[in-house]
Amino acid sequence: MNLDTLNLNILGPAFLAGLLVLATHVPLGQQVLKRGIVFIDLAVAQIAALGVIAADAMGWEPQGIKVQIAAVSAALLGALLLTWTEKKWSEVQEALIGVFFVLAASAGILLLANNPHGGEHLKDLLAGQILWVSMSQLLPVSLLTLLILAVWFGLKDKMGRAGFYGLFALAVTASVQMVGIYLVFSSLIIPALAVRNWSESRKMLGAYFIGAIAYVLGLALSAIFDLPSGAVIVWCLAAVGVLANVFMVKAKISK
Repeated sequence: MNLDTLNLNILGPAFLAGLLVLATHVPLGQQVLKRGIVFIDLAVAQIAALGVIAADAMGWEPQGIKVQIAAVSAALLGALLLTWTEKKWSEVQEALIGVFFVLAASAGILLLANNPHGGEHLKDLLAGQILWVSMSQLLPVSLLTLLILAVWFGLKDKMGRAGFYGLFALAVTASVQMVGIYLVFSSLIIPALAVRNWSESRKMLGAYFIGAIAYVLGLALSAIFDLPSGAVIVWCLAAVGVLANVFMVKAKISK
């Protein structure tokens, strides 16, 4: 245990990155849960990651504009494909989402097969490197987050399948390169799952609160005990979600 590792210069940008992820993933997550397409996040995130892996295989700069274009293009293509499959075969949409996830994951492994740093690169995309997020990375993500939230809350009722999947693809692409696939999925589903039985007036605020507390705890614990941040935050999201529900149930009983 080392309390000296609680350095705000490192943990501050990481926490802001978490808040940006939660900003879009909390409302989108509640919609995903309502539509019953829980694994869409994993599929689109994996497709976006495949775009990053493909760009890396072509020798493009990791943080260059070409990589961002590749990731967004892959995610939007996946979103269009999922829009089409929902129209054609809505009864098996969840199964198709799972198939696309496995295909994208397998394609990524194949592209990294001859890369001597492939294992490390794959681990970064899955578990993320949230502690290495810089303030310069957060500015464009902040602007994209504001745009996504403005479109979502302004046009949500008028948005069709294509609009939802496209907006979702943009949100996931921005998040997956900062925090990794596991945290993207957990940030989308766990807060939404935790508040699913809460009153409508408390759902959104409750989900944001659960997410923010979990990121604070996860980052602090990972720094103190020198553990992978992404994995610790995932567990904290689950733990805080369970505790929040326990307290909510007790509060209802006491009334």
